[in-house]
Amino acid sequence: MSIRTKLKKVLPSISTTEQEALDAGDVWLEGSIYQGKPDFAALRDIPVAALSADEQAFLDGPVQTLIEMVDDFEIQRSKHLPDNILNFLKENKFFSLIIPKSFGGLEFSPYANSTIVATIAAKSSAVAVTVMVPNSLGPGELLMHYGTSKQQDYWLPRLANGQEIPCFALTSPEAGSDAGGIPDIGTVTMGEYDGKQVIGLSVTWDKRYITLAPIASVLGLAFKVEDPNGLLGGKVELGITCALIPKAHPGVQLGNRHDPMGIRFYNGTTRGENVFIPMDFIIGGQKNIGRGWAMLVACLGAGRGISLPALGVSVSQCAFKSSAEYSAVREQFGLSIGKFEGIQEKLADIAGKTYLLESMRVLTTEGLGLGLKPSVVTAIAKYHMTELGRDVLDSAMDIQAGKAIQNGPQNTLASGYVAQPIAITVEGANILTRNLMIFGQGVMRCHPHLQSMVESIHSNEKRADKVFNGILRQTISYSVGNSLRAFKLGLLPFTAGASSTLAEVKPYEQSVHKLASKLAVYADFSLLVLGGKLKQAEMLSARLGDVMSYLYAAMASIRYYEQKLPAAQRTEAAPYFHYATRWSLCQAEKALLDFLDNFPSSATRKFMRLITVTYSPKMKKINDDLVRELAEQAQLNTEFKKNLTHLVKPVAGDGNDINEQAYLAKINCLPLLAKVKKAIRSKAFKPAVRFALTLDAAYAAKVIDANELKLLHDYNNKRERAIRVDEFDFDMNLITDKADLKIAN
Repeated sequence: MSIRTKLKKVLPSISTTEQEALDAGDVWLEGSIYQGKPDFAALRDIPVAALSADEQAFLDGPVQTLIEMVDDFEIQRSKHLPDNILNFLKENKFFSLIIPKSFGGLEFSPYANSTIVATIAAKSSAVAVTVMVPNSLGPGELLMHYGTSKQQDYWLPRLANGQEIPCFALTSPEAGSDAGGIPDIGTVTMGEYDGKQVIGLSVTWDKRYITLAPIASVLGLAFKVEDPNGLLGGKVELGITCALIPKAHPGVQLGNRHDPMGIRFYNGTTRGENVFIPMDFIIGGQKNIGRGWAMLVACLGAGRGISLPALGVSVSQCAFKSSAEYSAVREQFGLSIGKFEGIQEKLADIAGKTYLLESMRVLTTEGLGLGLKPSVVTAIAKYHMTELGRDVLDSAMDIQAGKAIQNGPQNTLASGYVAQPIAITVEGANILTRNLMIFGQGVMRCHPHLQSMVESIHSNEKRADKVFNGILRQTISYSVGNSLRAFKLGLLPFTAGASSTLAEVKPYEQSVHKLASKLAVYADFSLLVLGGKLKQAEMLSARLGDVMSYLYAAMASIRYYEQKLPAAQRTEAAPYFHYATRWSLCQAEKALLDFLDNFPSSATRKFMRLITVTYSPKMKKINDDLVRELAEQAQLNTEFKKNLTHLVKPVAGDGNDINEQAYLAKINCLPLLAKVKKAIRSKAFKPAVRFALTLDAAYAAKVIDANELKLLHDYNNKRERAIRVDEFDFDMNLITDKADLKIAN
């Protein structure tokens, strides 16, 4: 019995839906990471993302106007988006960011799409979700890639100008992440359409969690097609299919709403029973019956790589900006709370991870901008960027404490804090993304020979043994090369390559190479020892996926520091860069060590440690000095910090504006505050309990003059407003000023 025959008995075959997922999308930087040779040359050759003149004008015009129109607190207290907001979105083509200009759309780049969605999300999660869905996976993108000319000419202009509102229905109560388990069925049959008997489908469906469904005028629908009577002359089960059905079509039920955590975007259900549709409703026509899953997987990049990560970045920038400003303005025990090391530890973590998130956002959208659809990278972005956003928000809630938990217009965290779990569950819960997708797809897509080997193992062709033996020899050669490289870098770590022109970057580049070389070896041995069982060993495979992910994050951090930043800002950015890159590398190393500690074969575990010389952590850690340096830098009013919080657009009178005005006033008064404190220490005058009275005493003692007193009182008024929280009367009517407060009391 040949080796191939033996393997065929123990290795499970790849299902149709799995194969379609593997065949969809492209391999990009993650391929070089998996193979142990991170391609920094390719990283540095990527064109730097920048907004076009039209994209910048859209941000400065319609997006800015939208932000000024939105009262997010009022939206959250209402049942749905105000009509004027929804109409503004339609009229200004917010639903056509990705539709080509030839069809009346805006045809913006992935980087612009991400920036627009994230900027809106920094103001209102509900409005951002409403905008992002038509520009992610849905009828627009499916029509662009797979629609017939007639379908494109009819639907795309109507979608572009807001005449039609689309939604896309995939998830069923019985099938969420398991698309192969969709119970919704379309049966090939004859029926009446436009007064004629035509061949079509009788479709029955029950879908939930469908964003925009309550207001959609056209429904994108995924279902399985069956042909029990052989009307199409082929198989009975034809596979997942996508169709586009007008809401007005007889039998379509749209309208019931869900309530996703009180975030007031439109989300609901759609149902239909034995609804007859003609073949012309299938996206791409009858020839695309059964191609639906391949079409969907190929188009997932926008949602996974753009929209959902953008939400993680926006909440992190909101959290960073407000926490840094609050830390500088809020005082306890006579000191700004940003001077306390407990706060500094949290603030540094927020700052470093915000830098990392922006780096990953930029790099991922740059890859998508090349025309690529890297399925593994977009899964990495979706999982890690939404989780990092949640992590950053938790730290910001700790810093802002009572201010962060009181609802009201001044609360800049509440909406994002409530909405972030929504981003984490969309397009598959993050447990699925981490445990099944990143390494599960990565091992097949990124290994140079594995997919061909599996195909040859299950092949029934006469030459299958010969083909398999050839692939096996290549695989052995590849694995031996990986092991030798890892052993060399483990024994002689200084031999790792680095091509950066910046001295501070080179050690990190070398570390990425060293860790990637170990990843390649561990992945090979996992496949060799566990074989098909690796698919079920989710905790082990997820750790290998984590290594890929964190090395991708480290490469993003390096690229952003080298190529996105002006040289003049690198000094300001250095602590952010060091924190983000060290954190990523330490996380990657931890995942490798945890993988080794839990590998089921003791002998293999020992050999892997030996061949990679891995017995203890080696990566340079984040130390207290770096934490203090970054926390201090985060509280300065630098150009780099402004760029790193560019998604947050304060509007006069809103929470972000109130925080910013107090912060800027303090920055302007720092020399005067130092003068007052020096005079207190020298006992030139006696301070009062309240700061305003202390300022008056300083003026009376001639420590400050009248103009300086005015500046300091202005700062103090803004400071008091910034540290206040919103309050309401007994009937929950918002009290907005001191006069209202007296009336309420």
